[in-house]
Amino acid sequence: MFKTIRDFDVSKKGIFLRLDLNVPIKEGKIKDDSRITAALPTIKFLLDKGCKVVACSHLGRPKGGPSPEFSLSPVAKRLQEYLKENKVLFSSDVVGEDALKKYADLKEGELLLLENVRFEVGETKGDEELAKKFRKFGEVYVTDAFGALHRAHSSVYQTAKLFDVVLAGFLVEKEILYLKEKLANPEKPYFAILGGAKVSDKIPILKNLVEKVDGIAIGGAMAYTFLLAKGQKVGKSLVEPDMTETCLSIMKRAEERKIPFLLPIDHIIAKSIEDTETECSNEVKEDFGGFDIGQKTIENFKKEISKAKTIVWNGPMGVFEKEQFKKGTVEIAKFVAELDAVKIIGGGDSVSAVKVAGVEDKITHISTGGGASLELIAGEKLPGVEILYEKGE
Repeated sequence: MFKTIRDFDVSKKGIFLRLDLNVPIKEGKIKDDSRITAALPTIKFLLDKGCKVVACSHLGRPKGGPSPEFSLSPVAKRLQEYLKENKVLFSSDVVGEDALKKYADLKEGELLLLENVRFEVGETKGDEELAKKFRKFGEVYVTDAFGALHRAHSSVYQTAKLFDVVLAGFLVEKEILYLKEKLANPEKPYFAILGGAKVSDKIPILKNLVEKVDGIAIGGAMAYTFLLAKGQKVGKSLVEPDMTETCLSIMKRAEERKIPFLLPIDHIIAKSIEDTETECSNEVKEDFGGFDIGQKTIENFKKEISKAKTIVWNGPMGVFEKEQFKKGTVEIAKFVAELDAVKIIGGGDSVSAVKVAGVEDKITHISTGGGASLELIAGEKLPGVEILYEKGE
């Protein structure tokens, strides 16, 4: 089992804290600080224990070095607003002179945020020399960057390997508890709802879940590749023709296991995604695309989902960002929210969909990770999770 910041006396220790502060910033202004607020419980716990905290994170995908639009400076300012009585410092570099000087002057109960780790080209390459430089910042490694744990990047994996003590923050602890521990032995019936645009993005999770769940419902654009594989008309819907064989093999496996594999039986169709003139049809007409599930599909999905005691949902049922195509996603979200079951939302657009439906407070666990959530649910080994278990022994 892994250890958390509760399981080790971190009092007055130097902490190297990997966070996921990858927030949307436009013209220097933060548009959504939910990833910052999600990290606050761990940060406050450590500062209250008198720790000297050196925090780091990536932001966006800067190419080949420092780039002003990807600076974490606005994040440091926002952290200071939240942490009021605890001083927040910011270094203009990652492991350079400014970072080392500010670390040397850091006092107990203060936080130093390093500049964007991806300004160091070795970060995404898992560079061991960069990890050795990170190792100078403290005695204990703490990770609360769930959204990055599926990547073997230098600050995520190589650095953690160099510390004797590696601990999970509160956010990572909760994510692993629900996405790995609980789903390893879920209460049955166990049901999966999958949506989104592409089948190719969901192959590992589909192949894993079809072996474990007691039923699957597929919505979103990815449903049309499955329908195409079955020989149905899909009009101008978004499809991946090269994925039809994979879709057939997944459906065949569901049939062998005798579990429901639900696809849309009616559709909200329109001539384009911008078209506000829509109609509900049992098939997708030639010049139309399918952009949401229809009412018959909604009722069909509800009938099967209602039996579940554990539900995993990743991906919306349609283009829910558009008013005319959000009904399927919202209705399913509201229905799931009222069920007496463990309800897990697996990151990405599903989180936004649940918020649009206004039911996030009725969901057991809403994951903060996109790719990391999917990979953990699919039973894959995540470098940043595996190192926690290794060091926890």
